[in-house]
Amino acid sequence: MGFWARQVTPRLVDSGSDDPKIMPLRAEACRGLRGDVVELGFGSGPNTTVYPPQVTSVVAVEPSDVAWRRSEQRRAASRVPVTRGSLDGQHLDLPDDSADAVLSTFTLCTIPDLPLALAEVRRVLRPGGALHFFEHGIAPDESVRRWQRRLEPLQKRAFDGCHLTRPIDRIVADSGLELERLETAYGPFPRAMRPWTYGYLGRAVKRPVD
Repeated sequence: MGFWARQVTPRLVDSGSDDPKIMPLRAEACRGLRGDVVELGFGSGPNTTVYPPQVTSVVAVEPSDVAWRRSEQRRAASRVPVTRGSLDGQHLDLPDDSADAVLSTFTLCTIPDLPLALAEVRRVLRPGGALHFFEHGIAPDESVRRWQRRLEPLQKRAFDGCHLTRPIDRIVADSGLELERLETAYGPFPRAMRPWTYGYLGRAVKRPVD
């Protein structure tokens, strides 16, 4: 991980993390969370302000020391205790069937081996637990997709591996989790931002084994 990824990217991400246009969507992604939650890509902690009261603890998976330091005030103000867990979403240092829910917001775009990370999510979820996600990814319109493909190499360099073209719904469904809810739409931003703002808001459940 180079200087830009260590020092610049976390600050760029933090600068827009609590955009008033995005916070209601973050809150919607968090709706229904309860009990012991694992948050992938905790970042600077913008979701701490919208955790439901049913959440009792959060294990934050966050590789960036800069982002973790920048989350200090939010963590201190949070009524939910937050502890830092694994640094890598592809290898969660948690027991099987130990989490009531997993939360991911603007993180599945960046994890290098996303199927491996989702296999880990499925492993640590208790039967009946769910992955709650709010992500950006591939758009349905070919004109937007062309721009996403053109811009993705630069996006990956500037934002530490962030992809613009991942079909989030299909990848989650292929993980063995069952999509229980999915909403897709362009975010509330100007049309010129469409390559970055096609959103996937949903919940995928780990069904109990019969």
